[in-house]
Amino acid sequence: MSRSPFHAVLGGSVLALAVAGILNTPQAFARTVNVTETGSTLLYPLFNLWVPAYTRSHPGVRITTQGTGSGTGISEATSGVAQIGASDAYMSNMQVKQNPAILNIPLAISAQTINYNIPGLNNVHLKLSGPVLAGIYDGQIRYWNAPAIAKLNPGRHLPHHLITPIHRTDGSGDTFIFSQYLSFSTPYWNSHVGYGTTISWPAVPGGLGALGNPGMVQAAAQTPYSIAYIGVSFTKEVARAHLGTALLKNRAGHFLLPTRKTVGAAAAELVNKTPADERISLVFAPGAESYPIINYEYAIVNDHQPSGVMATTLREFLSWAVDTHEGNARKFLRQVHFIALPPRISALSRKQIAKIH
Repeated sequence: MSRSPFHAVLGGSVLALAVAGILNTPQAFARTVNVTETGSTLLYPLFNLWVPAYTRSHPGVRITTQGTGSGTGISEATSGVAQIGASDAYMSNMQVKQNPAILNIPLAISAQTINYNIPGLNNVHLKLSGPVLAGIYDGQIRYWNAPAIAKLNPGRHLPHHLITPIHRTDGSGDTFIFSQYLSFSTPYWNSHVGYGTTISWPAVPGGLGALGNPGMVQAAAQTPYSIAYIGVSFTKEVARAHLGTALLKNRAGHFLLPTRKTVGAAAAELVNKTPADERISLVFAPGAESYPIINYEYAIVNDHQPSGVMATTLREFLSWAVDTHEGNARKFLRQVHFIALPPRISALSRKQIAKIH
């Protein structure tokens, strides 16, 4: 998969270097291990927090991070271009069959918001559902005051203005979980469009495409009457752009925002159903308090590394990342609005990390 222009913006952002004085000796160069991480723009802000903290205590490790989208993260991890592919999406059965040495390792739990730019209404939480969003993104619902939207928001004065749906143009884990929400809640969407990191978006007059979560925020901010799906780690950017955030209808029929309580409730419903390889969707989980669009954030890693040093480096870094006293500590996760892995899932991730050799 070719790299996107967004790669040029965020790519090559070296977030940590070994101590300068140590680098001045050939012996020190021999000890430095270079790790490339690329992929999810939703995970990218968390790696930006993790890498400087980790490399301060591990000066022999140099980690370069790139926000290229989950599709690129998976493809570059499977091809060996990157040691860690960051992805909001787990690999499909076909991808696993083609790449049996690749592990899908959850690092934390995230969520997605539905945001809109409706002049005069961005300060309120409109209620939206999967079928309504599917109608907007397939062009059957064209105006903000359409009966289906008005029915969910009685008493709210909605404008008679065309809706501009915005979708990702890169291979995206956000597209994966958003289209899963539409598929799991709306049979018509599931049978006609489906879900994936890239999908054939229905042609909607005026619809827009954007690169990465930063591109989604920017496009929504610049386009009145638009709607977009955005990873929760960009909540600050959404607030700065003064976008509205929707209450989403869950499987039980309740309308919710993503909070630690509602994301945690959704995760709790599926923790015990998570298989050993940890490939499972957390989208549209049952439960009255379950926010409907949450997911495991994955590290896509080959279990067979070219050297013992690299294998040890990856095991140590990923073990640090899932530790609730280290990378999964609240001081990191609350800044990007993620929640920590439950103990059972953390244990499963550690078992997978131990396979890296």
